Amino acid sequence: MSLTEAEREARKQSRLGKKYIYPWIGVDLDRTLAEYHEFVSPTHIGAPIEKMVNRVKKFLEDRIAVKIFTARVADTDSALRIEIIEAIDRWCIEVFGRTLPVTCVKDYGMVRLYDDRAIQIVPNTGERVDGEE
Repeated sequence: MSLTEAEREARKQSRLGKKYIYPWIGVDLDRTLAEYHEFVSPTHIGAPIEKMVNRVKKFLEDRIAVKIFTARVADTDSALRIEIIEAIDRWCIEVFGRTLPVTCVKDYGMVRLYDDRAIQIVPNTGERVDGEE
């Protein structure tokens, strides 16, 4: 049985109840938004990658929510996780003039992800978009 987009959205909202999940775009930090060549420290963030930075700035100008999506904040040491988020916040202020939310968790609001490791799959098929195996 194939559902329409409206039916899928209605099912999603029924699962979520009255809680609205706002749409957002996830942008991976290392090797997508910031250069990463080798490990320096958990709080070291490389130089901005201009093309991606400009893309994110355009999203922000268009009032699209953007979150930094990084495995760095999955660390189980909560003190270190706070240090990492603070380092990312400082980097974002330098690059964007503001902080951006930081997460390592997808939710129903994520509408797109920019990442150097992701491979896009055609929905419900298991087939890669690029046709490779």
